Amino acid sequence: MLPFIFSTFSCIFRCFRCQKGTGQLQELSAIFMGNNQSQERIIISVGGSLVVPNGGIATDFLTKLNIFIRKQLAKNYNRQFFLVVGGGATARQYRDAGREVVGHELTVEDLDWLGIHATRLNAHLVRTVFQDLAHPQIIEHYEYIRKAEEPVVVASGWKPGWSTDYCATLLCEDYHVRTVVNLTNIKQLYDKDPNEYSDAKPIDKISWTEFRKLLGDEWTPGMHAPFDPVAARKAQDLGAQVIILSGDDFDNIENYFENKPFLGTVIG
Repeated sequence: MLPFIFSTFSCIFRCFRCQKGTGQLQELSAIFMGNNQSQERIIISVGGSLVVPNGGIATDFLTKLNIFIRKQLAKNYNRQFFLVVGGGATARQYRDAGREVVGHELTVEDLDWLGIHATRLNAHLVRTVFQDLAHPQIIEHYEYIRKAEEPVVVASGWKPGWSTDYCATLLCEDYHVRTVVNLTNIKQLYDKDPNEYSDAKPIDKISWTEFRKLLGDEWTPGMHAPFDPVAARKAQDLGAQVIILSGDDFDNIENYFENKPFLGTVIG
């Protein structure tokens, strides 16, 4: 009986996600989740380049992330962290290997699936780091809403057509959160590429409309963007904010969580 009920909920959420409006999905998810407003849910999109840069797995970063999350939970035991993990250099290495063997570019769908599986491998590593605190299963299917009670929940990629940034915005929708903390390899956004233009100006805050003008609307696998265009459109529809922060500076990340001045960019 229970598997049938669980399967039924999965089908309901798949239909609502694909066919119905955001408001209807949120109403149904509130019923399913019990709408626990007392718990502070925090969604962090962890850039894959932080976990697996070109030099291999960044154990130094993972150690700092481990210490930081545990420190935050010690300060407020009522918090719940959702860590959505990207693919990083692992995805690019598989892409390059496939291209070298077949002698031509891989299909867009294959590129996306290689990236998705890379995110799942990285997510499992992160879940292993938080094994004593984390929900035992990684969120990798977003057709239904998982009722997780543990203080850490780890998520990965889902389907072709977007990055894990989009998955993070889906969690915003499902768990009634209106902010994504996006840890990446840049300190903040600029109005143009600072590596090419010496007069590039940093951006402290930008609207979704202006951000999407700079970014465009087209997703390509492996694209280098601070927040992917499909996710940007979804976040704008939800009225969510995204906070761009450097994943290398945990003092600055802590400043954000402590409501102190921080270096980064607020989108939305």
